[in-house]
Amino acid sequence: MKRIHTNVSKQSLVIALLGITFFSGCISARNAREETFSFIQMSDPQFGFFNENRSFEKETQNFTKAIQEANRLRPSFVIVTGDLVNRPFDTAQVRAYRSIIGGIAPGIPLYSVAGNHDVGNTPSLENIMAYNKEFGPDFYSFTKGPMLGIVLNSLYLSAPNNVKEKALEQESWLIRVLDSARQEWKRKQIMVFLHHPLFLETPNEKDGYFNIPLLTRKRYLSIFKKYGIRYVFAGHYHRNAFGKGSGIHMITTGPVGKPLGKDPSGFRIVTIKGKQVRHNYYDLNAVPDQLDQIQERPYTEK
Repeated sequence: MKRIHTNVSKQSLVIALLGITFFSGCISARNAREETFSFIQMSDPQFGFFNENRSFEKETQNFTKAIQEANRLRPSFVIVTGDLVNRPFDTAQVRAYRSIIGGIAPGIPLYSVAGNHDVGNTPSLENIMAYNKEFGPDFYSFTKGPMLGIVLNSLYLSAPNNVKEKALEQESWLIRVLDSARQEWKRKQIMVFLHHPLFLETPNEKDGYFNIPLLTRKRYLSIFKKYGIRYVFAGHYHRNAFGKGSGIHMITTGPVGKPLGKDPSGFRIVTIKGKQVRHNYYDLNAVPDQLDQIQERPYTEK
């Protein structure tokens, strides 16, 4: 009887250990899914815009302030969604932008996105190659915990006439990246960053200077829907706009540089926890003390 009792005890111990391991794994997986982190989206520093390319003192002041605030807040990363300069490949403007982003604190990655003022409204292959040499790839992906970030060159969507092969290359690359991420997308937030908004308010709105042409827009919205992409961040508009449709939250962020509307110069703080996304736009002179203080604009996937 003693031996039987010993065997039963051993079996119970094994079962208990297996149960603990299983539940620990579940908790770890859940914690990974529920990881909380924040990033900062800046847009349109556009050195030279305030003073028609004669100087860029105001842009320098604003962008320096924005980077200083990012260093204080310590986000997981900073992304600048296009129009880094006002005149494509202007040596002084490019140098100013690069100098200020060089002040980002160690451990805070900074990602740059191509805008129409960086490569031209109708870019050529030479424009793209020059951008790549100066700033790096114009489309790429990156990861942060449970988030997959996808950076696109929106000029391939808005004005591809002179770069049709590059536009096809980007779209093919996008599909490959999303196909490879298919097994993980249910536990990841897949977020897209580009300069031009797909739309400002509704997916079927008319074509205009500040959105992507409807035919191309519909194609990309279909791709994003297929792969479960819910959030797209853009700039270009020089004010804030929020649209929702086709399963997409289209978030257009005002400028760290010169405003064209009522929204002041500022940037957006985005906080992600699991499937919950919160974000708010802040005046450069009214940035919160801590990242976890943002409360407005909650969007939660069901």
